Amino acid sequence: MPRNRRPQNREEKREEIIAAAHRLLIDDGFDAASTGRIAKSAGVAVNTIYWYFQDKDELLIAVLDRILADALSTYAEIDGLSLTERLLWVVDQLEQLHGLVNTVHARVAASPAIDAWHSGFHQVADALFADNLRAAGVAETDLAAMSAIGTFVIEGLLTHQRDDADKRAVIDLLVRSLTPAAGRPGPN
Repeated sequence: MPRNRRPQNREEKREEIIAAAHRLLIDDGFDAASTGRIAKSAGVAVNTIYWYFQDKDELLIAVLDRILADALSTYAEIDGLSLTERLLWVVDQLEQLHGLVNTVHARVAASPAIDAWHSGFHQVADALFADNLRAAGVAETDLAAMSAIGTFVIEGLLTHQRDDADKRAVIDLLVRSLTPAAGRPGPN
């Protein structure tokens, strides 16, 4: 006879599904983490997932939202570090999620929901980078272009593996090149 399970509220069950999906998406990748495997890991029937999420892309977005919230919380805690150290931390975090980063980029063309999430992620990242550049004395008129340069460098480091010393050298040069306070003369 099946044992009785305690009643569980909707949000708690949703969180269990997200946690299971998070583990499988990180460990096995998007394609290998079928909804059946996610459901089994969460201890629910497959159709239960669809009570909480429209499709697998929506579940992926819930996982990405959780990862982003955790990362932003930690980023706030490292606010006292230099811009170089914070950018190296960002690269390290994204490298640990390399499979999900690739999944998001691959799904952008196929999924309007993933495309919207990706655009929103870049808006958040660009705003954070612009705030850091502004604090370092970069002129407002240069913020958008300099933020884009920073994004290109970080994405380049993610797609072209470098050792820690090379990453540090690239990020150091980026910061020195973009910020007047790091040794580059400011606008006259």
